[in-house]
Amino acid sequence: MSDFFKDIIKTTGNEYASLVSDGIEGADVDNFVDTGSYIFNALLSGSIYGGLPSNKITAIAGESATGKTFFVMGMVKSFLDANPDAGCLYFESESAITKQMVIDRGIDPNRMVIIPVTTVQEFRTQAIKVLDSYLEKSEKRPMMMCLDSLGMLSTTKEVEDTSEGKETRDMTRAQVLKAAFRVLTLKLGRAGVPMVVTNHTYESMGLFSTKEMGGGSGLKYAASSIVFLSKKKEKDGSEVVGNIIHCKNYKSRLTIENKMVDVRLNYEKGLDKYYGLLELAEKYNVFKKVSTRYELPDGSKEFGKTIMSNPTKYFTKDVMDILNECAEKEFKYGNVIQTDNEWC
Repeated sequence: MSDFFKDIIKTTGNEYASLVSDGIEGADVDNFVDTGSYIFNALLSGSIYGGLPSNKITAIAGESATGKTFFVMGMVKSFLDANPDAGCLYFESESAITKQMVIDRGIDPNRMVIIPVTTVQEFRTQAIKVLDSYLEKSEKRPMMMCLDSLGMLSTTKEVEDTSEGKETRDMTRAQVLKAAFRVLTLKLGRAGVPMVVTNHTYESMGLFSTKEMGGGSGLKYAASSIVFLSKKKEKDGSEVVGNIIHCKNYKSRLTIENKMVDVRLNYEKGLDKYYGLLELAEKYNVFKKVSTRYELPDGSKEFGKTIMSNPTKYFTKDVMDILNECAEKEFKYGNVIQTDNEWC
């Protein structure tokens, strides 16, 4: 039977066609990029050890000042830290990234390239050229691509009309975006390159007001995951020290949609890797809430603040493995994870 289908594949002349048993090039996800937050990893992939799909588009959307850029910079740092020979191409349309900002985030400036783009066409052309060149290389270093942000990209027609003093809106922008992502999706899959795209959200008008993402349907269809962000300030006394970012899984091909988690973003330390695990442990009785303290698997009791002040002491390898099984049950489709653990 397999020889029969292999003959059909040869007949099509499609170099990407393959038997499912041989793996689907550009579609199968073999690796994930750690986001820097265990609970956010679980939201995106269903595993606290997972994260961004290594060959897909992930969209991070939110209103102004929700921490989208800061959030993505944290992901870039985690990716570069995990891959010492890797690099990041950062397409930037807001003129917001500075050298000092990159250094302050702990990112090696020699491993990050900022590519200013103004129009959708510029971004599409330059991104495709990079991916085509990358695919031709015999030796490939890990690479990550970011676009910050999609909402600020205009079109060639808008730029030309503005220079001529016209105030007409380019009604073809959504179609141009959709065409760009149609091409990029396949090339990113083949190259095994993750892309993170930030975008703006707005409140839709109607009987029931809902939050929507700008730029048409192109990114909605192309993205493997879309996460909506909102935030509240975190204070130490009267001083604002960071944000608690609410992350809602608006769309996902890997995990259950509409799940929500909270991530802590500290202005000095960046993403809190362990934030959110205490709530997961409590929900599945890995850490049992007893009055104001938590009873740990060894029978000892500690306050939540004590646990989070020294997370590596309490979130041991055994506990993390149990929590990973709990995360699979919490976030993956079907809830059919078979486990012998009493907690999950």
